[in-house]
Amino acid sequence: MITAAVVVLVSEFAKRSDKLGALIAALPVVTSLAMIWMFVELKGQEQVDKIGNHAWYTFWYVLPTLPMFLVIPWMLKKGVHFGWVMGAYCAGTMVLFLLLHIVLKKFDTPLM
Repeated sequence: MITAAVVVLVSEFAKRSDKLGALIAALPVVTSLAMIWMFVELKGQEQVDKIGNHAWYTFWYVLPTLPMFLVIPWMLKKGVHFGWVMGAYCAGTMVLFLLLHIVLKKFDTPLM
């Protein structure tokens, strides 16, 4: 229900203001809610470890998605159909994630 509410909220705000809709979409609502839930359910060192790890991996998992947010508007302006754009977004993100995983593995920080 929360996810549906966030999607509706973002799309309604985006209809009125591209910037405000994007700002709301960029907020880490799901991550924040997950960390709050872990804080309530877990105790002691497990609480610290799980919340810390969640924040750490969320940071690294977001990085491969960011370049694609520049590719999407470029592709749409070139007239590429939205379905192909979303396919490229998914494929590009997976490729970038694997590349990031390979690079970070060399620094002893594997993502998988």
